[in-house]
Amino acid sequence: MKEALLYEKLEDKKVKCHLCNHYCIIPDGKRGVCQVRENRGGILYSLVYEKLIAANVDPVEKKPFFHFLPGSLSFSIATVGCNFRCKHCQNWSISQMPRDKGEIQGERVPPERIVMEALRTGCESISYTYTEPTVFFEYAYETSKLAKEKGLKNLFVTNGYMSKETLQLIAPYLDGANVDLKSANEAFYKEICGASLHPVLENIQTMRKLGIWVEVTTLVIPTLNDSEEELRTIARLLRDIEPSIPWHVTAFHPNYKLLHLPPTARSVLKRAREIGLSEGLKYVYSGNIPGDEGENTYCWNCHKILIRRWGFKVLENHIKEGKCPHCGARIDGVGL
Repeated sequence: MKEALLYEKLEDKKVKCHLCNHYCIIPDGKRGVCQVRENRGGILYSLVYEKLIAANVDPVEKKPFFHFLPGSLSFSIATVGCNFRCKHCQNWSISQMPRDKGEIQGERVPPERIVMEALRTGCESISYTYTEPTVFFEYAYETSKLAKEKGLKNLFVTNGYMSKETLQLIAPYLDGANVDLKSANEAFYKEICGASLHPVLENIQTMRKLGIWVEVTTLVIPTLNDSEEELRTIARLLRDIEPSIPWHVTAFHPNYKLLHLPPTARSVLKRAREIGLSEGLKYVYSGNIPGDEGENTYCWNCHKILIRRWGFKVLENHIKEGKCPHCGARIDGVGL
């Protein structure tokens, strides 16, 4: 255990957690919504510090990041726990483990070893992913500082629900974030995720202002968020923040508590991509359908193909010094 960051002590040994926008008030002996921060005698502790549940070397495209060091490898890590309760979670066995099974598993791995492994395996970044990195913030924070010293980049794959205080604290070490924008509907967030939409939109804007590279992913779920109106609203929300934010519209496969719904049709993703581009977004990608033309990066100006992909593999990259070689347009991103 490690004493948590970002909390305040209240009367009667209660504490208020400032880690995310739930702002849990936690009585003595109880845990917050994430189920991995516990009040013991008026002191809030992280129960997952240095308790690694997953570690893999992944293509950065798998996160997905398509405009951040394309073709590079990212050392990807997670602990158990999450501050959302998404009914469609693909990693529910670890994200919801503390809630569903009452267990907190993981191998003790200090930050130094994570950084060493990232360097040893030829990774250019560390991704805090698989579960919500906010809930293992102390671990991610210490690791990210060491990673920065060694020349590694740091990436969050996140639901975007962290507090402003958390974002300010991690900002000097956080290079990029892929934010799940799950819907444009408050009811969806409440019923499917156990959270709220507004803080996520605010944090996307704040990340941009802090100089953090942002990409956004929306898992398109049949009957829940796949209507043309919904997709158009999401595209407009992102365009109004910044048209250069890459938007990944990805295919749903039945999982966890939504096993009764069908997979997303390829035609729906194609239409979602068309909607995003028609609303003024410069880069829109279709995901989870290897070989689809929507996996490729096209110049927003002359529409020539710049990066050709198959799944998470980069087959060709024609971007030169961050510019389209055909028309000279600046292509937004990091390390292009």
